[in-house]
Amino acid sequence: MGRVFERGTDGYEEARRATVWNARVPDRFPDLVVQASSVADVQAAIRYAKDHGMRVGVRSGGHSWAANHVRDGGLLLDVSRMDTVEIDRESMTATVGPGRHGHEMCAILGEQGLFFPAGHCQGVAVGGYLLQGGYGWNGRVFGPACESVAGIDVVTADGELVYADASHNAELYWSARGAGPGFFGVVTRFHVRVYPKPAVCGSSLYVYPIELMENVYRWAHAIGPHVDRRVEMQIVMAAAFPDLGIEGPAIVIASPVFADSEEEAREALSLLESCPVRDRALIAVPYAPAQLSDWYAAVTHAYPEAHRYATDNMWTSAPFDELLPGLRRISKTLPPAPSHFLWLNWGPSPKRQDMAYSMEDDIYLALYTVWSDAADDHRYAGWAETHMRAMAPQASGVQLADENLGRRPARFATDAAMQRLDRARAAYDPEGRFHPWMGRL
Repeated sequence: MGRVFERGTDGYEEARRATVWNARVPDRFPDLVVQASSVADVQAAIRYAKDHGMRVGVRSGGHSWAANHVRDGGLLLDVSRMDTVEIDRESMTATVGPGRHGHEMCAILGEQGLFFPAGHCQGVAVGGYLLQGGYGWNGRVFGPACESVAGIDVVTADGELVYADASHNAELYWSARGAGPGFFGVVTRFHVRVYPKPAVCGSSLYVYPIELMENVYRWAHAIGPHVDRRVEMQIVMAAAFPDLGIEGPAIVIASPVFADSEEEAREALSLLESCPVRDRALIAVPYAPAQLSDWYAAVTHAYPEAHRYATDNMWTSAPFDELLPGLRRISKTLPPAPSHFLWLNWGPSPKRQDMAYSMEDDIYLALYTVWSDAADDHRYAGWAETHMRAMAPQASGVQLADENLGRRPARFATDAAMQRLDRARAAYDPEGRFHPWMGRL
């Protein structure tokens, strides 16, 4: 069943820590860590867990800030080494292993003139990304990446390998697209739809001083419904932006755009010139050509490796004046960079496919606390959670990428979807072989 590390033996702690990208590795200790390299390894591990009455957590290799997969006792299955990619250009499909990093997948597809809405950060593996929904490049056009999943190969709680799509094991397929860390199976391969690579990629960049915070966010809230869906209007507030030469608190609006021509790209971005304090911008670049690799490099500045992270988030469509007190509190308590606050104009969204993914709203707000010294945990570990708790009355729910359900249980799917997920779990995993979410409402 692959390489096996038992708690207390040589290599165990290294294997356990290797499953957590966040330097804040939780004090939770599975009995076994299994590193799988093949479907046969996965099947053997699940059958071993079944025979020995062990629960299972699964890790594909991405960020997983809260490390939902690391639990006390049971078996931790690491499938990050299962990272094959096969492309069928004629059918515009690809198959990809759960451990393949999204930026690598994009590069492979790009060589053939193809595209997939992979995650924004380097190092995010497709396994957890697709299971939780998947907010990626050009996601406002293609939707959450799980909508591009046409089928999955899954090892079930009995250790059997099955295929699931809309016509085969349909409830398993429905559940996999949105269940996130609460999925009750091990996906060994995703079958996804791919798309033509956009002819033009570009971006705009605006930087505003922090004292204009209310003006900028009130304007962003107002224009949200009118932002071209080919534009990702991402607004980041931080205590500094050294890579841009900004040494004090500021607000950066960096907005990728995907279009068929440069003229279309400029037109799609033109609304961002309408900010009422545009004349006070510290930096203003209405349009510049860019490549996906440029964006990945830029995002990496905000998420450095070997650092400690705490995150939390919310979806909202609350009126701006209800959000403003929370925004003010955040702006006045910003930890040192690269900690930051993200505002994303996401909706209004079109009707989604029928799938477990069922929670989204017009605006996405997220806090990312980043620090390097464990001695500062008491200063920074609760910042994101504290602010999201305070703003909970304005939230409709959370998304499963940047949550911390073990600390703050929250709503991440509709009530109807949660009931259906519970029924599917009872059918496919009646013994509770796979760990559920660390918290839920």
